[in-house]
Amino acid sequence: MAYFSSQLRRSWQASCHLFFGVPVAMAAFLGCFAVPIGVFFTLFVIGAPAWPEIVRILRRFAGYERVRAGGWLGKPIPELYLPLDGSPSDRVRLALTDPGTWRDALWLPFATVSILGFSAVVLVLWPLTLLVDGTAAAVRRSLERRDTAPFDPAPEPPRALLLPVFEILADAQARWTAALLKPSASTKLGQRVAELSESRAGAMEAHSAELRRIERDLHDGVQAQLVALSMRIGLARQQVRNDPDAATEWLDEAQEEIDATLAALRGIVRTVHPPVLTDRGLAGAVRTLAVSADIPVEMNLAAVENGHRLPAAVEAAVYFVIAECLTNIRKHSGATQASVRFTRADGSLQVVVTDNGRGGAEEHGGSGLLGIRRRVAALDGTTEITSPPGGPTRMKVELPCGS
Repeated sequence: MAYFSSQLRRSWQASCHLFFGVPVAMAAFLGCFAVPIGVFFTLFVIGAPAWPEIVRILRRFAGYERVRAGGWLGKPIPELYLPLDGSPSDRVRLALTDPGTWRDALWLPFATVSILGFSAVVLVLWPLTLLVDGTAAAVRRSLERRDTAPFDPAPEPPRALLLPVFEILADAQARWTAALLKPSASTKLGQRVAELSESRAGAMEAHSAELRRIERDLHDGVQAQLVALSMRIGLARQQVRNDPDAATEWLDEAQEEIDATLAALRGIVRTVHPPVLTDRGLAGAVRTLAVSADIPVEMNLAAVENGHRLPAAVEAAVYFVIAECLTNIRKHSGATQASVRFTRADGSLQVVVTDNGRGGAEEHGGSGLLGIRRRVAALDGTTEITSPPGGPTRMKVELPCGS
């Protein structure tokens, strides 16, 4: 009887899922009239200000049904809308041209018919199910109570005949809802194109900022040092016959200036592509960064020490991310400990940098976090930053690495 009881419980849950959709169907029926009326008045400008609010309500309503159907299916149903931002005219335009909104509007009549239809079938089936399956279970149980031979096989559990139908109906209704409310392939493609355009624009902006920084460093640093070096050599040439000692002093200063200029050039080159990446690989480069962090840094580098090098662009991006994070930790967080952890799975590399500092990091606070996000987005990666006041701060970066 345990099987029969379990099947009865699942069938009851499926029936409740369908019956709880009846209010949704009634609201969808009202929406079948409200949406066309809203569009009609919007086209005549009279109801334009109210249309974005109608769309917001429709989105929340469809979102509720996505959650309900996704909960039954055991997997969430994605949603995809254009943001209703900007001026009033922009909000109206976006609300009228959003494909996701029109999919929701198309779902309304189907939701009304499907939910009410399935619920009606369930209502009709329950008396028949109780009669057929209940009678079968009672007969089976009475047969089990009869005396049987010692070596007779154990009786089979009672098999429900109609009870599984309720689960089938609930699955069908939830899958029907998912098919109508999930974003279309063209909509997903459009969003992907928009994301790529945004990430490429951010990458171009970051690249331009990097070029301006290099130009500024060369102009204000190396160029000024070279001008000073040229002056010292010129002075030494003037003094070489009249005052050899003074000329020697000028040449010594020129030699020091050359050393300083070379050091500045090496520093600029490191910001373009650190030589330590080429010489030691990503794991060795991260260890070098950790040594200069001035605080203990716990590291888990097993994922990048397996002998397989990552693409050069990925290694450079990860190096700069960790370097920027450790610099921020040293300058702004007040942390006494940090950690850097790598994991690698499903063709992607995950980097998690944490610290026990004061938290409160903001992307637009001049901490370089916005630059990190843009650099990672340029390689089709993602960035997650959590830094509540009081800490801790955690940055998670995921980059595709092709292996």
